[in-house]
Amino acid sequence: MTSAFRTLRRRERARRVATAAGAVFSFFVAFAAMAGPAGAADRHAGYYYPTPDEVEVYHTEIQTMPQASRAMRIGFVTGLSNQIFHNPYPPQAAIFAKGTEAEKLIIVALVDGRMDTIYRARAQLANMTAMARLLPGVQDMGIRDEFNFFDLVKLLGFKQLTISDGRNFAHQVLMQ
Repeated sequence: MTSAFRTLRRRERARRVATAAGAVFSFFVAFAAMAGPAGAADRHAGYYYPTPDEVEVYHTEIQTMPQASRAMRIGFVTGLSNQIFHNPYPPQAAIFAKGTEAEKLIIVALVDGRMDTIYRARAQLANMTAMARLLPGVQDMGIRDEFNFFDLVKLLGFKQLTISDGRNFAHQVLMQ
């Protein structure tokens, strides 16, 4: 094999690799454009709950506590879950926090027909307000009785709450 032939073969191979790399790059650019801006999509929708039919923005004068932290939010979720697990019947909902700072609170029904309408979801949140007020950490904060569940989660630094029946219904609330 002559050196000219080897050089020609190397160039052809390099051209094919560059063409393939360009195609892969183009695919990723096109995919990123379809996905929209970074962080715009809810990466938990379709995994933990269906895509929410409605996204509500909750405006409140309540400010997030300066000491609110990831650990505090996880402790809150753990406390609520602990109360649910100590009931004399199986858990009706799963409660968990997601996000790098545990800033997304997710509540998903584990039993069909429990939270399949906005009204049942709001009733569940009202029950959870009462449950949350019984948590020692929340009692220590001296929370006023007129605070609702949205106020409590905003106070703790949650930025998003999603409640779902785990099948067809999901409602999301953004805290502002």
